[in-house]
Amino acid sequence: MKRNLIFFLVLILVSSCASKKEVLYMQDAKTEGNGNVNYSTATIQPNDILKITVETLVPEAAIPYNKTSSQGNQPQSMQLLQLDGYLVSLDNTIKFPVLGDISTKNQTTKELEASIREQLVSGGHLLNPTVNVRLVNAKVTILGEVNQPGTFSFTEQNITILQALGYAGDLTINGKRDDILITREIDGVRKVSHIDLTSAAFMNSEYYFIRPNDVIVVNPNTPKVKSAGFVGDVGTILTIASLALSITILLSR
Repeated sequence: MKRNLIFFLVLILVSSCASKKEVLYMQDAKTEGNGNVNYSTATIQPNDILKITVETLVPEAAIPYNKTSSQGNQPQSMQLLQLDGYLVSLDNTIKFPVLGDISTKNQTTKELEASIREQLVSGGHLLNPTVNVRLVNAKVTILGEVNQPGTFSFTEQNITILQALGYAGDLTINGKRDDILITREIDGVRKVSHIDLTSAAFMNSEYYFIRPNDVIVVNPNTPKVKSAGFVGDVGTILTIASLALSITILLSR
């Protein structure tokens, strides 16, 4: 009886521990971490919000081609920029002043800049205009075994998966580092991929850089899953250990 109780206690403690290989990031960084950084630019997707500005040497000439800001010349927050921006429709178009409907399908922000500029010049609207297009509602959703799950906005053109997880306060000790799920939707096609953060090989994959609207899911690791069935936390383990010890003392008398 005593041996069975001790064995059960040891089993609980062992099953609640994660090994070193399950916890450390990029364990082969010396061999897999070096390489060229391949920056990527995402194509514009439906429901993206774009801030588009047109400038010329004569500022007054560009006024009809710019949305009037609701805040005038005052500094704008990101929320106000979104309200004043151009919402990409489900058919991949935006309604632009004077020019009308403009297609954004299969275009990056840089390509859309060039397209709008070409239409302004070829249509005789403006002479040598400068067009700037910026995505103002880029966001990533991070769920599961992280310290601060949620949806996070970012303004950079390129952020890595590690930076994104940093927004969520990093993985908890119970996060499954060798099988991070990433859901990505591009041009109406959904793709789910698995990333192993314990190996630096992911740094050379297409998922090293996050794209707007990506969803990252961190599932619990094996010890967490096992413990969920019969013990919830450290307090529960200590309670069971105390109970087992008490029973052992009583039986040994």
